[in-house]
Amino acid sequence: MKLALWMWMVLLGSALALQLPNATLGLRPSFAGAVLEGRINSARADELLGVWSGAGRGRLLKCTPRCMVVTTIPVSGTVIMNADSAYRVALGGSFKPGQKLILVLKFRDQKILNVNATVARP
Repeated sequence: MKLALWMWMVLLGSALALQLPNATLGLRPSFAGAVLEGRINSARADELLGVWSGAGRGRLLKCTPRCMVVTTIPVSGTVIMNADSAYRVALGGSFKPGQKLILVLKFRDQKILNVNATVARP
C-alpha cells in the first residue's frame, strides 16, 4: 500500500514538473540597462507576467515594428528572447560584464521561476 502511494506521488510530481516553465537566460548590456537573452520553455500555453531583478522590475516589450510596453508575453513551447526578437524584456540599471544576477519570472496562475543569469560582454 505504501509503495503504491509513493509511486502515485512520484508520478504526480513528475506531471506537475512537466507543466512548470523553465528558462536559460542571460543579460546583454544595452543603453541604460540590459536586455534579456536566452530561451523560455513551457510544456503548455502560458503567459509571462513580469520579470524582476535586484535592480527592479523589467519592462515587457512587443517590438513589431516599434517597441511598446505590454502587460504579458505569450509563452507557448519555446520562446527565444534577445535584442532582435518580437518580444523582449528590458531591465534598467547598471550592469557589469560577468555580473551574476537572480531573475524572478512570474507566470500566469501564480507560478514563479527563479533563474540565475550572467551579464554578457557588450
